[in-house]
Amino acid sequence: MKKTDKVIVADEGEILDVEIEEDLLAANRSLAESNRKLLKQHGIKSIDIRGSIGAGKTLLIERLVEKLKDKYNITVIAGDVTTTIDADRIQRYGVNTIQVNTGKECHLDAMLIKRALRKIDLNKINLLIIENVGNLICPADFPLGAELNVTVISVTEGDSMVLKHPMIFKDAHVIVINKIDLANIMGINVEKLIQDAETVNSKAKIVLTSAKTSEGLNELINALGL
Repeated sequence: MKKTDKVIVADEGEILDVEIEEDLLAANRSLAESNRKLLKQHGIKSIDIRGSIGAGKTLLIERLVEKLKDKYNITVIAGDVTTTIDADRIQRYGVNTIQVNTGKECHLDAMLIKRALRKIDLNKINLLIIENVGNLICPADFPLGAELNVTVISVTEGDSMVLKHPMIFKDAHVIVINKIDLANIMGINVEKLIQDAETVNSKAKIVLTSAKTSEGLNELINALGL
């Protein structure tokens, strides 16, 4: 399998960390707004997909790319600590992929996305999908400039994860409850997850999916306005 050759590695001291001072968090927000304006200027729809490791983000993106690649000119930015595994998987579908490696950091930030955008011919794409680093905490503090924020949770994480990590759900435009094919096996009350999501963020669209079987994929595409 062909390896992804576009890899961005964070330079020493470049990543904005959640524990740093508020002025740098403000700097990230400013950079995110700059990214947002740049993408809008080029007519690019952009989606930031967040969720913990194992929630099924990469497979969902694969399903979306497979379904939409004939309709949109897609680029995927895959965020991870070190490897190109996720970008390699997505690249198999014939879309442009860029791997962003964060080193020891648990999130992408707006500066890394700004650097990634420089490697893309923005006149040749109209859909950008960003897969954030697997984490339900840090990405909430670091907007990237995407038009839509998507938070993915799987039933295998238990039925209390929304209440345990509310911040990552509060700014989500779409909340995806994934791996619903395993709900009965895991003894998970999906209705509780839905109710918790509605309590935390009443404005978000909630979609039930199984990336493995593609169940709910069309509903997710509609929720994303694609």
